[in-house]
Amino acid sequence: MIFGFEKATREPSKNIARLAVTAGLAAALSFGGVMAPVTMAFAADAADGSVTIENVRDNATEFKGYQIFKADVATVKGETVASNITWANDDVEKAVEKVIHDNDSSYAGKTAQDAADWITSKVTGTSETTRVKSDSIAYGIAAAVDDLATTATTENHVASGLSHGYWLFVTDSTTIGKEEVGTSPIFTVVGSVPVEITEKTGIPTVVKKIKDDKPGSDWADKADSQMGQDVHYQLTGTVADNIATFDTYHYEFHDELSAGLTANANTVEVKIGDKTLLHNSTEGNATGYDVSIDDATNTLTVKFDDLKAAAKQVGATLDGSSNVVVTYTAMLDPAKAANVTVGSTGNDNTVRLTYSNNPMSGDKGESVPDTVRDYTYALKLVKEDSVDESTKLNGVKFTIQATNPDDNAEGAPAGIKYVQENGTLSETKCEFETKNGGVIDVKGLDAGTYTVHEVEGSNPGYNTLDDFTFTIKSEGLNKDEGVALDEYTAVNTLKVTVQKNDSATMVTPSVDGGTVTLTVQNKKGSNLPLTGLNGVTFTWIAGGAVLCIGVAHLIRSRKRDEGSEE
Repeated sequence: MIFGFEKATREPSKNIARLAVTAGLAAALSFGGVMAPVTMAFAADAADGSVTIENVRDNATEFKGYQIFKADVATVKGETVASNITWANDDVEKAVEKVIHDNDSSYAGKTAQDAADWITSKVTGTSETTRVKSDSIAYGIAAAVDDLATTATTENHVASGLSHGYWLFVTDSTTIGKEEVGTSPIFTVVGSVPVEITEKTGIPTVVKKIKDDKPGSDWADKADSQMGQDVHYQLTGTVADNIATFDTYHYEFHDELSAGLTANANTVEVKIGDKTLLHNSTEGNATGYDVSIDDATNTLTVKFDDLKAAAKQVGATLDGSSNVVVTYTAMLDPAKAANVTVGSTGNDNTVRLTYSNNPMSGDKGESVPDTVRDYTYALKLVKEDSVDESTKLNGVKFTIQATNPDDNAEGAPAGIKYVQENGTLSETKCEFETKNGGVIDVKGLDAGTYTVHEVEGSNPGYNTLDDFTFTIKSEGLNKDEGVALDEYTAVNTLKVTVQKNDSATMVTPSVDGGTVTLTVQNKKGSNLPLTGLNGVTFTWIAGGAVLCIGVAHLIRSRKRDEGSEE
């Protein structure tokens, strides 16, 4: 952890309190008598100081303050300086001197001035934008006085009636909300001129994205996919701006999937920059992350007990600007088909972060959640007579080939694939059979082009249909990324088109939500007319007569021959 030394703005000088801010304790306590002309001076026992601490975005915490030193505060050549330093109270004196002795057994100081001089020599290298590390003396002082009686609290972020001297402000942990964080400790010099400070922290956020399998697709808020297909997800989390002020940093992704999705824990990968963090299952590793899936809530959890240790282990840079990126795959699970949503608002997937939110305690906060949606579609094929539409044809068999799933999507199965009854794709042909009023229902289709083939001989009395193709396309899927997901569904722009729609195969497409209906009509086979039936009958009669005459002649001939022989 490192403390934030904040810029204190005081009018009319732009550099008021620079000694407390720019160089932290070192500059604030670098004094031993003021030789320059003093333009303003205030007695140490004055109590007209005030501090306003402005919250960062979405934070609404309050603060408690501890006075470490009393002092006379003055403005000298545009800078704030302190003189005649004394301890704020006996408890603070004991706490701070213990920190000094714990770090320097040779320390022999007796006065507050001695302590200030020692601290000045130890706290170096600070500026308006940098903060000392968690093993700094400054941090030790903050930790030591944090459990002492509060001497000031802010109301609406303002503390007033403060006595002059050197103050420490920390977040009041009782005011940290679920989606808020605590600030780094703030050190400042307080005099009669009001001090304005911005707390040094940042609220972690998490963003979730999904990648459509269509070539050229980027990470987005929406995608569509086939049942059983691997769907790629990405979680990007930020950390607190003041992460260096934490000794350890708990960090945990909770990704709740809708009931029809199944995550693959084995595909989880975590990176900071180009460094891949280690799973705790890695041999000899115990400071990485754990992955678990709660079946009851269908939640994937990626948990770091200490993100700082995990980053250090692989040499990753972890600071306030770092992103923690998790990728993994999930699928619309055919075993959970009853829970897979067709069209509508899709199959959603919501992530939130749990993280350490107060450098002065072990408290945890929670981020604002983020949601993405995966869409899938259904096909309803209805077979009916072309003349009598009320005549629905059961028992007709079809195969459905995915001839161009999602425009030959990246990662799509190679070779010829056929739609199965559960919506997945396979190299094995699956014969669907119309039933319950000439209907075939299949759920879990991706966008793309499909070819329908009627199995020969499965529809007696009717001409076998020519093969025909249809295409499902969601024209607005990757548009309007900024539109709230509860105000938009991809199927608002779902389209279906049919090719090879000739006079022998009439296919009428329609769309209802995420379901594509294809009404297929075809004609009965022709009954060839049998003309000239009388002529045919006569021919049979004449033929029979000739046959009879021939048989009689054959019998007479044989008898004649037999008589001659005798």
